[in-house]
Amino acid sequence: VFETHISCLFPEILAMIFSYLDVRDKGRVAQVCIAWRDASYHKSVWRGVEAKLHLRRANPSLFPSLQARGIRRVQILSLRRSLSYVIQGMPNIESLNLSGCYNLTDNGLGHAFVQEIPSLRVLNLSLCKQITDSSLGRIAQYLKNLEVLELGGCSNITNTGLLLIAWGLHRLKSLNLRSCRHVSDVGIGHLAGMTRSAAEGCLSLEYLTLQDCQKLTDLSLKHISKGLTKLRVLNLSFCGGISDAGMIHLSHMTSLWSLNLRSCDNISDTGTMHLAMGTLRLSGLDVSFCDKIGDQTLAYIAQGLYQLKSLSLCSCHISDDGINRMVRQMHELRTLNIGQCVRITDKGLELIADHLTQLVGIDLYGCTKITKRGLERITQLPCLKVLNLGLWQMTESEKVR
Repeated sequence: VFETHISCLFPEILAMIFSYLDVRDKGRVAQVCIAWRDASYHKSVWRGVEAKLHLRRANPSLFPSLQARGIRRVQILSLRRSLSYVIQGMPNIESLNLSGCYNLTDNGLGHAFVQEIPSLRVLNLSLCKQITDSSLGRIAQYLKNLEVLELGGCSNITNTGLLLIAWGLHRLKSLNLRSCRHVSDVGIGHLAGMTRSAAEGCLSLEYLTLQDCQKLTDLSLKHISKGLTKLRVLNLSFCGGISDAGMIHLSHMTSLWSLNLRSCDNISDTGTMHLAMGTLRLSGLDVSFCDKIGDQTLAYIAQGLYQLKSLSLCSCHISDDGINRMVRQMHELRTLNIGQCVRITDKGLELIADHLTQLVGIDLYGCTKITKRGLERITQLPCLKVLNLGLWQMTESEKVR
């Protein structure tokens, strides 16, 4: 019917396609099945639905048609011609997802963003590996109202790009910089408005992902704590350059409710102590695969982070003794991940079953010392909905049970 392939929610995709048919052809497709009949005479096509496009030999007239049908969110699945067709045809676009469009370049994005687009709130450029700081300059200049920017895997982004973001995107609430290997403390200082540049910073940030940014040190955490005071979610997983000392800076961020420190090799019980001694009101904490985390961390959590609803300790060096020191204070805990904690036995599970009565989910993957007795106690938890038992050897009768 037209050369652009659209993959979207069914039956909306059929309704969109059939809207291009004349009355005679609609009558023909209506005879195929009930679903095609309903779609061919659909009155309200694609109103408010997200469109997913393969942009190859697309007819430019398609995009005003999408606009007329109330489409405001677009995902480009593959990009083989100019992105400017989308931008020009949909001046009121609110969300543009270009994730995985490997052939998107600074030049292509520059031709698309040539004037202000005040309606655009969400832009996803994850894994667009050819994008550099040049594109961020365009984005900062023309997308002033942007609230969400995804740059995960854009490995050519540097501190200069973050300076441009800090200069132009003052309404930004969510920023993903996963695996941006060139980003360092200087760039985080730009975002937090802590450097001597003219940039004000992105002081409205609430969600910041810095996963696998290997050049970051505790200085970045100092910048974050002083400048990004509205931050609610901070992901520092796989950041090997941060240490226990950096936790002192984070310990008084009263707006922070989720902190991910997974696989941060230099975080130990001391770092947890700093967090617990501060004024944090964390709801979620992940210290999985931190080799220096042990039972003492559970004692600190019970003393100062007892309001946690989600706690992940996978592959940490904790035992039944640590569980015993924690469970009596953790009345709010809903999710507990202790997979691959090989020192946990049935005694630990009995303590969990006796005291963590509000648990909804527990991960016991790879806990090789637990037996049927401990599992029977866990399964009696009144709110339990999710139980992960990978690598635990069960007999056939136990599986049925």
